Amino acid sequence: MQVPRYASAADVGRVINRVAAEGQDEGAAVMGLGHALYEVLEFEDGQPINATPIDYSIPRISDVPPVFDTILVENGDGPGPGGAKGMGEGAILPVAPAIANALFSTYGIRITDLPMTPEKVWRALQKRS
Repeated sequence: MQVPRYASAADVGRVINRVAAEGQDEGAAVMGLGHALYEVLEFEDGQPINATPIDYSIPRISDVPPVFDTILVENGDGPGPGGAKGMGEGAILPVAPAIANALFSTYGIRITDLPMTPEKVWRALQKRS
């Protein structure tokens, strides 16, 4: 599954270093993409069977959306210098619901467990028919 475009917004209070803040937000969103579409630890007899870098899937650079819009909201109300706030990890959270809602909006299927693999999407499409 390919995400063609992703937009992220973060309330940062005040941007101190724009490039670093955008990178932090985009990196967290890609981590969320991993949770949503790729990452699952599989077990057999209580032992992980895909716990190596070769077997455990995470997003590659080719999996990152080609269009990535990052919006940094500045209102100066944070406790840091010039009203800055901590940021970054929050961008992990909305990725899976956004993809799940896109699947529902486009195909009328609702997937509620992660990762949303192509097989899960296919099975949900088959049940819908």
